[in-house]
Amino acid sequence: MQPLHILLLIAAYFGILLLISYFTGKNSGNDAFFKANRQSPWYIVAFGMIGASLSGVTFISVPGWIEASQFSYMQVVLGYILGYTVIGTVLLPLYYKLNLTSIYTYLDERFGNYSYKTGASFFLLSRVVGASFRLFLVANVLQSILFDALGVPFWVTVIITILLIWLYTFKSGIKTIVWTDTLQTLFMLIAVGVAIYYVSDDLGIQGSNLLGYVLESDLSKMFFFDDFKSANYFWKQFLSGAFIAIVMTGLDQDMMQKNLTCRNLKDAQKNMFWFTIVLTIVNFIFLGLGLLLTQYASQNGIDAHKDQLFPVIATQSGLGFGIAIFFVLGLIAAAYSSADSALTSLTTSFSIDILDIEKKYSPADQVKTRKKIHILFSFILVLVIIAFKYLIKDESVIAKLFVFAGYTYGPLLGLYAFGLFTKLKVKDNLVPIIAILSPILSYIISENSDLWFGFKFGFFILILNGFLTFLGLLLSAILILIRRK
Repeated sequence: MQPLHILLLIAAYFGILLLISYFTGKNSGNDAFFKANRQSPWYIVAFGMIGASLSGVTFISVPGWIEASQFSYMQVVLGYILGYTVIGTVLLPLYYKLNLTSIYTYLDERFGNYSYKTGASFFLLSRVVGASFRLFLVANVLQSILFDALGVPFWVTVIITILLIWLYTFKSGIKTIVWTDTLQTLFMLIAVGVAIYYVSDDLGIQGSNLLGYVLESDLSKMFFFDDFKSANYFWKQFLSGAFIAIVMTGLDQDMMQKNLTCRNLKDAQKNMFWFTIVLTIVNFIFLGLGLLLTQYASQNGIDAHKDQLFPVIATQSGLGFGIAIFFVLGLIAAAYSSADSALTSLTTSFSIDILDIEKKYSPADQVKTRKKIHILFSFILVLVIIAFKYLIKDESVIAKLFVFAGYTYGPLLGLYAFGLFTKLKVKDNLVPIIAILSPILSYIISENSDLWFGFKFGFFILILNGFLTFLGLLLSAILILIRRK
């Protein structure tokens, strides 16, 4: 595939996104940017969330996991189902009852201002790093298949990437993203389908036998119950998946902002129900693609592993122009479907949670301030992505993303669990200290757990972190009760 073809494809793709932005951006203010005027059809939100949940990380990394981890990731995905059930039945009713724009406003009402700012700050940190991880992966691939050949340095690639996102989100934010994410999800799924067709055809697998081929392979082992100390032990991954879903969707302004654009709670719950079903199926399809790619690489002597497996086979293996063009299209779609909403949610949270623009600014100044913050976070993402170029080496990006999420989302998990399942009051000014100490203690325990207990936490670190935060809040509540006596 020639660089010119890729450039034309990117130009056409973003032309469509800008066209969508033009039509959705008419007469738009902060209410449209933050909440899409609460007029989004639930089925559009549900379909668009598939792409935002999977992202470029899943598109690249999950297929590359098969060689080392087989289908063990499905244990995490099955845990998602439990987590999304909690979101639909516990968190969404709460958010709609309180009529929230930012979900972290709940912490202000439940605990106080320190807790509120702490929760929002941990989200901002988590989302900046998470979005940067995702975009870094895609920028790297675009660099290798396009911009290196054109002599464009990596930092220019990153700036172009963020600039394109800013162009179609700066006016209407979430109102535009609800529709662009739908288009991007469609492109991503088509790309996966095309890749499966080309690879399975080359391997001589008939369509009707494809599922049987995948299930009969030694690489498709899904459940691991034999070693509870292992990081891929079923209950570790299942429970971790449940809590990952709760915190990275239900306690994440990025994902919940889409749900809160639905007309009412009933529509939002229908969205969550169908989203869960489709997402589970799509993750299995990605793993199936990974198995086929691994087999293809083995049979054809291709030395590509982890995050390089899919890109190398799609663009350099000689399977044809079709798989290459759809791979690039799917990669771009997968990347931007999560990155655009991340930029919007960061703008929303900082505007409302940190600056309190709805309370402290006039309507005209609210719009001006929001636009400035939107630009600010665009610059921050550029800087962080460039920094990652020198920090990330060889480990699959999705593993790094989830491990980091365990440390940054853990305090949010502890805060919301304590708020929802107890009626105790906490010493509000101690919450930031508790939220900082919990990840530090979690890291120390995780790093030494194999030596101390013969136990590896893996994704389970999220639960430990949330538990330590919960315990810290409980001790704070006990101190209040003791002083009252």
